Amino acid sequence: MTHFAAIDFETANTVRSSVCAVGVVVVRDGEFVDSFYSLIQPEPNYYNYWCTRVHGLCCDDTDPAPIFPDVWAQIEPLIEGLPLVAHNSRFDEACLKAVFRTYQMTYPDYVFLDTLQAARRLLPHLPNHQLHTVAAACGFELTAHHHALADAEACAWIARELL
Repeated sequence: MTHFAAIDFETANTVRSSVCAVGVVVVRDGEFVDSFYSLIQPEPNYYNYWCTRVHGLCCDDTDPAPIFPDVWAQIEPLIEGLPLVAHNSRFDEACLKAVFRTYQMTYPDYVFLDTLQAARRLLPHLPNHQLHTVAAACGFELTAHHHALADAEACAWIARELL
């Protein structure tokens, strides 16, 4: 697969619509050609301890951030016509669908591919199939794990190697 967009969301709490950061990496002809990162004011707008502990974001970071529809308006032209790739795509697809519902936006039935499932199938010898483990096995050092753009970059690298 040579044309796709890798995407990663971070959430503020356990509600899937609470996306607070997004990273996107666009790959065309196997080359990284574009990327996008933004903080997002989550909905509902509160952080739980565990989510903040994972990604380090809190209300102080995202209160001045744009809301999801404004961010998606910037992403949509970048990913038009491309399949979306995520590591554990069930999570990212659920977030995307939930936030589209929250803002009463029409969901365009994006095609999602999953690097986690591919890694489980193609790299069964790994001790686990977490993003940083699979990225390392594919030759990518993920140094800022749980930063949405860094995770999207790792996912794009994995997708180029495994899909």
